[in-house]
Amino acid sequence: MSCSRKSLNGWIVLSPRAAGIAKAPPLINVPAGAVTMSGAWQILQPIPLNRVEPVCVSDHLCWGRHGGRYAHDLLPLPYTEEALAHVISRVRQVQDMLGRQMMLENVSSYVEYASSTMTEWEFLARIAGEADCGILLDVNNVYVSARNHGFDPDAYLAGIPVDRVGQFHLAGHSDHGTYVLDTHDAPVVDAVWELYRSAVRRFGRVPALIEWDDHVPELERLVEESHRAREVEAEALA
Repeated sequence: MSCSRKSLNGWIVLSPRAAGIAKAPPLINVPAGAVTMSGAWQILQPIPLNRVEPVCVSDHLCWGRHGGRYAHDLLPLPYTEEALAHVISRVRQVQDMLGRQMMLENVSSYVEYASSTMTEWEFLARIAGEADCGILLDVNNVYVSARNHGFDPDAYLAGIPVDRVGQFHLAGHSDHGTYVLDTHDAPVVDAVWELYRSAVRRFGRVPALIEWDDHVPELERLVEESHRAREVEAEALA
């Protein structure tokens, strides 16, 4: 996944050429696991991406609509052969529509399906290989799901193909003892920094984005988190 290893991350702006900043827009609310194409894709389809020149395009590996209702959440999929075939077909369809490769992002999860026949990382790795897409590896989501479901987060990293990861996400979460919520409203915790260190050692220098969506502090505090990410990366690659 070479496209996103070259530049910084960011959002679409009105005039990307004038801004001189590389863009990596996530396509929120169009989950790759949905059964039908949502209205968001219908709107996006006629928009030529060369107008905004994104470095890469990403979406979440999840579903959120059923029976005409929208859950307004990123819900995990069952990790089955049937779901695998569906997502691979969907990703190929979207990539053909966009005329470019996209990345899939792992979500944090709070439930598991009894019907699952493989691990999440096996599911994600097979999609990436068979649909020829990249992976946006959310390190905090790996940690949150590992805590909630009791798996080894390092096993997750070890199961992801190195050449598919094009971007990292980091974030804070809310720890409630018996479960953890991905809330993006606090600093990255030490355990996630350590997992990020392990990720950098495995996947190398990959662009990283720190998500902080609520209880947002002053800019200086945000910059401190950015500096911490650079320091961890440098230490891991030394």
